[in-house]
Amino acid sequence: MEDFNQFLPLSPAILHILLALSSEERHGYGIMQAVRERSGGQVPLRTGSFYRHLAQLIAEGVVAETTARRADDDPRRGTYYRLTAAGHRVLAAERRRLAELVAVIDGLRPVSRRGPA
Repeated sequence: MEDFNQFLPLSPAILHILLALSSEERHGYGIMQAVRERSGGQVPLRTGSFYRHLAQLIAEGVVAETTARRADDDPRRGTYYRLTAAGHRVLAAERRRLAELVAVIDGLRPVSRRGPA
């Protein structure tokens, strides 16, 4: 079994790109729109940085280009991308990491409003 922890922690941009591809194949602009919407605009992706991230994910085998097209696709859209099986496992590993972090935070004792004792 591969160790997908080598990819962790994911940067916010990478995490949101993977999330955008987790449920369906998308073209580049569609991924950028999904990241903007899902993050409420909190994860800024410029075209250059987005395609650098995407190239890195493809090189690592986490994302792949696809030739699948739907009848209603805009012919001006370029290549579509999808998560690979490894990409789904990386996303699951990051989910576990974040869940463990939240559990640690939830276990912290509340700080007194008067300050430290």
